[in-house]
Amino acid sequence: MIRAQIRGSGSALPKQCVTNADLADRVDTSDEWIVERTGIRQRYIAGEGETTSTLATEAARKALDAAGMDPSSIDLIVLATATPDNTFPAVATQVQRALGCRGGIAFDVQAVCTGFLYALGTADSMIRTGMAKRALVIGAETFSRILDWEDRTTCVLFGDGAGAIVLEAEDVAEDGPGIMATKLRADGEHKDLLYVDGGPSTTGTVGKLRMKGREVFRHAVVNLAEVLGETLDAVGLVAEDIDWVVPHQANARILDATARKLGLPPEKVIVTVDRHANTSAASVPLAFDAGVRDGRIKPGDLVVFEAMGGGFTWGASLARL
Repeated sequence: MIRAQIRGSGSALPKQCVTNADLADRVDTSDEWIVERTGIRQRYIAGEGETTSTLATEAARKALDAAGMDPSSIDLIVLATATPDNTFPAVATQVQRALGCRGGIAFDVQAVCTGFLYALGTADSMIRTGMAKRALVIGAETFSRILDWEDRTTCVLFGDGAGAIVLEAEDVAEDGPGIMATKLRADGEHKDLLYVDGGPSTTGTVGKLRMKGREVFRHAVVNLAEVLGETLDAVGLVAEDIDWVVPHQANARILDATARKLGLPPEKVIVTVDRHANTSAASVPLAFDAGVRDGRIKPGDLVVFEAMGGGFTWGASLARL
């Protein structure tokens, strides 16, 4: 069968690192308050000249270098973001231009924190059907630009960054490497629990992020455990077969609760929320690249990606490396 194999990964972070102590000088909060409730100790904030497209391009270049591939060989770019440089054109086309791989397919998807999973599922489907042979799947965000910096309940939670992987079509056996299964879900009933209060067709402004954290937490634990189980069932595997879970890095409590619900030991979960905070669509590929580069995630490992975001949207994907 034709399967999309992960050939390389890369990531990019802004230059400016902002600690909890730095935020305490700006809003009514403290390092202890943030760490206790979220596990976050620092985050990276985009500065002048750093945009979603520049971070995405840097992450993409590193992923291509890791894969040993020339940008001109990429015929598909699917980029997940909720914070594009402009309303249009798509950030993916700006990355395409910067890399010099024009002529192929390039577009954005928007599923907020689940965006990378939606992008991965889309690229995998296009590879399986022969529409592309080599793809860049990117999650990139500059959430700092839609935060209300006077709202201590939300502004401490988020950071900026980008992560990317390279996929390549390969004819493999049924138990061979590649993306094995992806399950994606959405429920627009819960829009008011996590949203931005602006947009081109409503206010004509960018707006700011608004969130009811307790309700989001409750839905996240249930939805993520359920969709992870469905993804494993699709290929006849169980939680004990997993080598690594690479989750959306929203909150350390959600990561712990989801792992417990699945009966997974915490040492199998890649955690970067303490360093990166919540980078929305960028958090899963950022965490995956961190695990690859520090040697924990290795060829042959069975890896599960999972995320939940505003909408609500949620999903999971299973890959053999």
